[in-house]
Amino acid sequence: MKLSALAAAGRAPKLPMRLELPDSAALELEAWMRVLPGQRYVARAVWNGRKVLAKLLVGPKASRHYQREREGAGLLAAQELPTPALLAEGLQGGDGGWLLFDWLDGAESLWDAWRSVAEQVVLSDTQRGVLGDALELIARMHARGLWQDDLHLDNLLRAGGRLFVVDGGGVRSETPGSPLSRERVLENLGVFFAQLPADLEPFIEELLVHYLLVNGEHALPLEALLKELQKVRNWRLEDYLKKAARDCSLFSAHIGAFGVQVIRREEQQFLQPLLDDPDTFIANGLQFKGGGTATVARVELDGRALLVKRYNIKGLGHWLKRFWRPSRAFHSWIEGNRLDFLGIATPRLLAVKEQRWLWLRGKAWLVTELLAGEDIISRWQAYLHDSPPEEELQALDALFDRLIRERISHGDFKGHNLFWEGGRWTLIDLDAVRQHRSDASFARSYHRDRARFLRNWPDDTALHRLLDARLPQL
Repeated sequence: MKLSALAAAGRAPKLPMRLELPDSAALELEAWMRVLPGQRYVARAVWNGRKVLAKLLVGPKASRHYQREREGAGLLAAQELPTPALLAEGLQGGDGGWLLFDWLDGAESLWDAWRSVAEQVVLSDTQRGVLGDALELIARMHARGLWQDDLHLDNLLRAGGRLFVVDGGGVRSETPGSPLSRERVLENLGVFFAQLPADLEPFIEELLVHYLLVNGEHALPLEALLKELQKVRNWRLEDYLKKAARDCSLFSAHIGAFGVQVIRREEQQFLQPLLDDPDTFIANGLQFKGGGTATVARVELDGRALLVKRYNIKGLGHWLKRFWRPSRAFHSWIEGNRLDFLGIATPRLLAVKEQRWLWLRGKAWLVTELLAGEDIISRWQAYLHDSPPEEELQALDALFDRLIRERISHGDFKGHNLFWEGGRWTLIDLDAVRQHRSDASFARSYHRDRARFLRNWPDDTALHRLLDARLPQL
């Protein structure tokens, strides 16, 4: 197969594949590492009997992407920063470009290392170790005048006890060999910290010690860094929510005048039979709620239990109120992905579907993972005149802190919409969830949420009094 043929090969070209490179030995592709259809294909491969990481660039932007990758790799090597060696590269007009890097056996990205410790207590020793290693290498880059404009933990690999920088396409420079300016340092560190859980924000000053011990060129005012962090975090959230409503590497989306369907891409093949006929699955499932504006059912697909919620249209009057605005299913899909992005627990959203006729909306369905835990009413029934376990109270404190920090109101905070799952409280029924732009608007909605939550228990119970004293007032 020729390199140019990759441009039309789609999202998952069949492997193994033999690729002929101009004026070079053939490349045997074994496994895809990352694919951007029609533009970039990254694979584990064998070249001249040697295992390599192959970056293959095709399509109309191939030349520009090739130059960026080549220049970034050259900058890292010239400044003696740890990065895989570039073994071969080339650009063929009309075909595309290729860069072959030394393969790092047993390499683990720092993102994978972080995910393995992310659920530990905030800033545990192992968490500090992962983030400290990352900050030390970032500091080395900054001290040599380089930075990655798409800085994230996936671009830092640990292999053989060493940390390596990868993805030269994102490497930029001010004056190679001279420390970055303070403005650029703050901006780049803002990108780094914005990708970490917001619970770590109070510890940023402490984590910066790892950076400053390697690169103490500038004083780094915490207030300025937090301002950059928030700016990047807001941008990343909006970008992620846009992706949740279009076809991309994370989601498979079909949006048209006669229907909408968005599925997590890794679930597409599995879920398609359900989405082709969701009402039959609902009819054959266990209904938790039927009729009215919504029908909720537990369904099974190939032995896997799922929750399907159908948003009904009760009649012409109801349709006239609903057809012109996003369905409650799609609203829940977007807000659920917002909560997930912000680290607020909710059942994993898998797919959403809307019926449309010339863009006018009708019935809609939302598919999520099924929770196995108890709601807070059932779980705390035994503590009406006592105190629930401290672990569960602290988890509730953490949930309310996150909601306040992100200015998010639920809109229907009854106890049956809060489940204990995996050591934390998980929100369900997201039809009325909203992130507020102003403190005043949020304060009004939070007051209603707090009052509704307390009404789950009679005023004269010890549990009600305990929660009333414990939950924050705005």
